Amino acid sequence: MSLNIIDLIKGQLGPALVSQTASQFGESESGISKAIGGLIPAVLGGLANNSENPHVLDAITNAPSSGISGNLTGDLANNSWISTLLSSIFGDKVSGLVNSIATYAGISNNSSGSLLNLVTGATIGSIGKYAVDNNLDKQGISSLLNDQKGIVSSLLPAGLSFASLNMGDWDARYKFDNDKDAINIPAQEEPKIEVTRSTAPNGTFPDRNTNDGGGSIWKWLLPLLLLIAAGYFLWKQCEKKETTTTTTVNDSGNVVTDTASVSPADTTGSAVTTKVDEDIDLNGTALKGYKGGMEDQMIAFLKSDGYKNAKDDAALKTTWYNFDHVNFKIGSANQLEAGSEGQLQNLVAILKAYPEAKVKIGGYTDKTGDEAKNLKLSADRATFIKSWLDKQGVGAQVAGADGYGSQFATVDAKASDAERAVDRKMAVRFTK
Repeated sequence: MSLNIIDLIKGQLGPALVSQTASQFGESESGISKAIGGLIPAVLGGLANNSENPHVLDAITNAPSSGISGNLTGDLANNSWISTLLSSIFGDKVSGLVNSIATYAGISNNSSGSLLNLVTGATIGSIGKYAVDNNLDKQGISSLLNDQKGIVSSLLPAGLSFASLNMGDWDARYKFDNDKDAINIPAQEEPKIEVTRSTAPNGTFPDRNTNDGGGSIWKWLLPLLLLIAAGYFLWKQCEKKETTTTTTVNDSGNVVTDTASVSPADTTGSAVTTKVDEDIDLNGTALKGYKGGMEDQMIAFLKSDGYKNAKDDAALKTTWYNFDHVNFKIGSANQLEAGSEGQLQNLVAILKAYPEAKVKIGGYTDKTGDEAKNLKLSADRATFIKSWLDKQGVGAQVAGADGYGSQFATVDAKASDAERAVDRKMAVRFTK
């Protein structure tokens, strides 16, 4: 089985970056996640079909030394080499891709354009690092990219296809077969390209035909408009299904979670506050975190004497706090993604400041895959964090660690990977 490069990219475009980018661009986290989910396969497709392009190979080879992987939230919009690379891959179709993703995700064109640069940087950086770690030369990188051609179209999220990305004849010369479309690939690059794409059970529509006169425009414009409308409808439906959670401290000092459906965690999409990275006060010590995030909520609860007033575990078991930055590498139960230990250290600081408090760790997965394996993976991850905390000297305050698999997942298994990421999380709650 060939390597799926998407797995390399996910580590750099996790929930923490989505939250930070959404705040930076002034967009919703769901919109940013949808845009990233559509851009990753589009960018990967462009690279795969330029696998022998010297500009592409040079960019990947030089990525590890450029430092781009460590500066994804920097000013990539004005990064000249990324702009040059995109022009080399997509030509004059860059604006079409940006506009279509903006419409699909419900974000501005400026945000979509900046995300295109960000995703391109993450993709180039991920492949470059993999090439260094596995001693791949340019020929090896080219072969790696070629392996992606057979799977890239299947990675597009529901509501998107290469045709709906407004790329014109961009994918006609690419060996993609999205939704089993019939694609006529020309023997060489010519101004006149004919593409036939199946979009309905009883008919086909040509994406482009230069010989039928002015009236032929509707043969490709109409299905394109229908696809965009369908994508917009799906987006609106997904918005209606989002769960909103508000967490407050009542007069008795207890944390109250108000949510549309009972969940062991205060689900993403929380309406607590806008996530802005700042200092959280822990009895005079500053912890780096989000206002309204995990640390802020836990400290507020402890300061209110909510923990002391709780008579037993039953009063605490329904209120969980999601980690904002603790993520495991794909499929791993003992390898944390870079940056995860910072928030775990915050939890250690909180427990040391309140030595009477005890907590429990919970692990969760999305709805895909075998549930027995999901339960084991989530339990192993929770146990790993418990062991990690024990090594930091607060093990006596960690009463347990359980995995819940997909029991509390809210996003449909058929949704895009970026949308399902909200269900793959770790959480913590107080216990007696």
